[in-house]
Amino acid sequence: MTDAKETWQQRFDATPPRDVPFETMSGVPVEPVYGDAPYPGQYPFTRGLHAAGYRSRLWTMRMFAGFGTAEDTNARFRELLRHGGTGLSTAFDMPTLMGYDSDSEWALGEVGRAGVAVDTLADMEDLYAGIDLSKVSTSMTINGPAAIVLAMYIAVGEKNQVARADLAGTIQNDILKEYQAQKEYIFPPRPSMRIVTDMIDFTSAEMPRWHPVSISGYHIREAGSTAAHELAFTLANGFAYVEAALAEGQNINQFGPRLSFFFNSHSDFFEEIGKFRAARRIWARWMKERYGATDERAMMCRFHTQTAGVSLTAQQPENNIARVALQGLAAALGGTQSLHTDSYDEALALPTEKAARIALRTQQIIAHETGVDLVADPLGGAPYVEWMTDEMERQAEAVFAHLDELGNGSILEGVYAGIENGYFVGEIADAAYRLERQVNAGERIIVGVNDFTEGTDDEANLLRIDSETEEYQRKRLEAVKHDRNHQHVTDALAAVTAAAEDSTVNLMPPIIEAVRAYATEEEIVDAMKPVFGVYVEKAIV
Repeated sequence: MTDAKETWQQRFDATPPRDVPFETMSGVPVEPVYGDAPYPGQYPFTRGLHAAGYRSRLWTMRMFAGFGTAEDTNARFRELLRHGGTGLSTAFDMPTLMGYDSDSEWALGEVGRAGVAVDTLADMEDLYAGIDLSKVSTSMTINGPAAIVLAMYIAVGEKNQVARADLAGTIQNDILKEYQAQKEYIFPPRPSMRIVTDMIDFTSAEMPRWHPVSISGYHIREAGSTAAHELAFTLANGFAYVEAALAEGQNINQFGPRLSFFFNSHSDFFEEIGKFRAARRIWARWMKERYGATDERAMMCRFHTQTAGVSLTAQQPENNIARVALQGLAAALGGTQSLHTDSYDEALALPTEKAARIALRTQQIIAHETGVDLVADPLGGAPYVEWMTDEMERQAEAVFAHLDELGNGSILEGVYAGIENGYFVGEIADAAYRLERQVNAGERIIVGVNDFTEGTDDEANLLRIDSETEEYQRKRLEAVKHDRNHQHVTDALAAVTAAAEDSTVNLMPPIIEAVRAYATEEEIVDAMKPVFGVYVEKAIV
């Protein structure tokens, strides 16, 4: 036995297996790994982060949900958990994502429409009512106001006797990709990065089970990028966060294991698998060789995956069930740590309960009926898969070289420059336009859209959010504002402003105090705006 195989065997033997038969449906015993070194769980982790793969633990089935009021979404959360979901993922409405309260003139017509409305700690209390936060891990997809939402989650935990050290989950908090793709930003890039690094520092010290940044390629891909650009831009943003934290004197071996990623699983099956494998290899090598990480945990690219919402079609929506199944399978074969499978009706409206349950069942079928859990990296060694992995890495490295040059040896400065000069936006737009031309010309077939179009007239049963939801949320917010201690709010908001003015002060503690006082999200954002300013995107000609 080689040294590498012996090391792998020791790690594999130290991992308790799941209580399932490790054999095919026909009764043929299956080995946990095939092929040569490096093995799963060994640097550079191309073949997976853990020696046993899914033999010891399946990926987390983290279903994304959020609509209407906190009570509405809480009911959906409970339904998903009852049907076998193993983690929660929270979608917020557009006003919340942009730092506006439900009673803002900017929120009119958008409250609860594309996610759950959260204005104060009272909403967060309702959102997770009856859910044991010490046992369920939670992901929250929010960026500009991420520090405020995390503070609310901490406060909810405290009210339910769950210490912040026992809270497990992830907050997206990937502000760089907002300037590149999704456009849900508030402050300019540099002060926004200060908020991110403050959150990294705070959670590294006080929340060992929490991931303070989920570096997200998902929205980059949804905006129209190629797979290689999704990979490259996402990892480059990750390198930028690392450089920003290092510049503040943080220890890479402490904060490195707290960083996680969020990728899209699109329709080109093998390209997606190669992308996932390349991501682990690139991240491990850069963290070790460029940034000096010595702890293997700081070199591991942990990622959540969501199937491609942009691939879903309003025409023949039931076809989306097949799309999602194949995309979910690619994510599993690529070694994801958690997965959200989209609901088939999402191209038409927010998911109905039935559609969300089918999406969860799709994951469960992949996990329990296909055998993908039996072998770590089952496609590893296949010539096409290995070539695709190498090709994804080659294209990504070309992007890193460009950003390194833009930043005069700093990926962080290169990312800032790429935001300012329109590099990221331009590359994404070009890729989206190229694909759209192919579809319009019939060169790329989208089943049910530009070919095989019979049967597109069936009506679907959709979830609709009415204006009464917005009125209810506004009245609830008014009641919270009326009942709170106004002096406590004023003092807490003044402390947030003072902390923003002093770069040596971590912003999280004063934001937590403001949340406890039932200050609203918009009030806390407004307390920082005079110091940090507001970002206005430049027109790129």
